[in-house]
Amino acid sequence: MTVCLRMLSGMGMTKQDNLFSDPKDSVADFSFDAMVADVFPDMLRRSIPGYENIISMLGVLARGYAKNNTCVYDLGCSLGAATLSVHRHTRDLSLQHICVDNSAAMIQRCQSKLKRHMPASSVELICDDIQNIQIKNASVVLLNFTLQFLPPKTRLSLLETIYQGLEEGGVLILSEKLIFSDQGVNQQFIDWHHEFKRANGYSDLEISQKRMAIENVMIPDTLATHKQRLAEAGFSQTQQWFQAFNFSSLVALK
Repeated sequence: MTVCLRMLSGMGMTKQDNLFSDPKDSVADFSFDAMVADVFPDMLRRSIPGYENIISMLGVLARGYAKNNTCVYDLGCSLGAATLSVHRHTRDLSLQHICVDNSAAMIQRCQSKLKRHMPASSVELICDDIQNIQIKNASVVLLNFTLQFLPPKTRLSLLETIYQGLEEGGVLILSEKLIFSDQGVNQQFIDWHHEFKRANGYSDLEISQKRMAIENVMIPDTLATHKQRLAEAGFSQTQQWFQAFNFSSLVALK
């Protein structure tokens, strides 16, 4: 596990995700509530292939674009792992980190974690819908597995807001789960992902119930859709820098 995730987990072991281990008569839609926040590091590690690599490399990528006396926005910050990664690689710069999440449980825990490792004056935490945030004086914006939870019809508008708030030469780093237009290919990636989760200790019941919980909440896009939308928002260049199974990360430049 990377340094960032060890920092995020605190001094003790993270709580194990067993939220879907018992059979449920009906599965409610997934919510980023206090129960999820308590087990979130374990859930991410065991559910997203390459997650530790993505988090580590966010700081490396951000280092190339972060500019003195600008802002770094972490939209959908959850527990702050992405912000910690960027901070580790940009300590010598004067940056204002703005962390936004609409889950009060996530923001509360994020604040507790970040204050152990970052100067309080360099961090602003906001509990709000990321679509309500005005982006300004930004050199780096992070959307780490967040856009997929917004209604598809609102995604372009958010990207346009981000683009307008980025300084020239700024970067958006966008990580998302992907779907594939070919149904056979798409199913193969789903099967691989489920096998990955089994290898990390999830039962078939947990995998099935989690999928039912999230299917109406998280709506992924194809890689082509992401690239087209980013171009429509104004970004001059988009590169896919990472993919593990059906999880990917992109860099979009202004």
